[in-house]
Amino acid sequence: MEEEKQTVMVTPGEVLGRTSEIKAGRGAYAARHNNTVYASLTGFRRTVPAAPNSPDQRPTVEVTGHKAHGPVPEPGSIVIARVTKVMARTASADIMCVGPNSVKEKFTGIIRQQDVRATEIDKVDMHLSFHPGDIVKALVLSLGDARAYLLSTAKNELGVVSAESSAGATMVPVSWTEMQCPLTGQIEQRKVAKVAS
Repeated sequence: MEEEKQTVMVTPGEVLGRTSEIKAGRGAYAARHNNTVYASLTGFRRTVPAAPNSPDQRPTVEVTGHKAHGPVPEPGSIVIARVTKVMARTASADIMCVGPNSVKEKFTGIIRQQDVRATEIDKVDMHLSFHPGDIVKALVLSLGDARAYLLSTAKNELGVVSAESSAGATMVPVSWTEMQCPLTGQIEQRKVAKVAS
């Protein structure tokens, strides 16, 4: 089997095949819940045949970016994102870093009300958890719909890591749910990331 010519363009979330037939390579990931391989970035689909002596004879499907691409968020990766909009049930954010590396393309993330924290989920108020401009540390759950990644801040070490107060100062976390402005002393509600001590 020859390598496919790089002509088929795919976008994030596009189905590339079933895990029973192919393996996910670079730029692709396998979803365990439905055994399907998806593209995780925009680029060209390429199939690499398995080595003749490999026990697993499934070919590997890769997606190679059409431009030099940086890291790509994948389910399970930790990302740093800037909150852009907060609504009643969701918050939107632009993903800036995957792990320690900054991204080169624009990736959007959505934090749903049920993914903000692990306890008292029904009492979560999105407007008291995040504000536009907040920098959050979050876990990528999956590639959701509308080309946005579903993010979670439901672990103690995830949540707001940096926020600006109305006075324009960088606030200091004082508890799991509060940050304080060092200039005015005013306390604001947030879903704060626990800092490793």
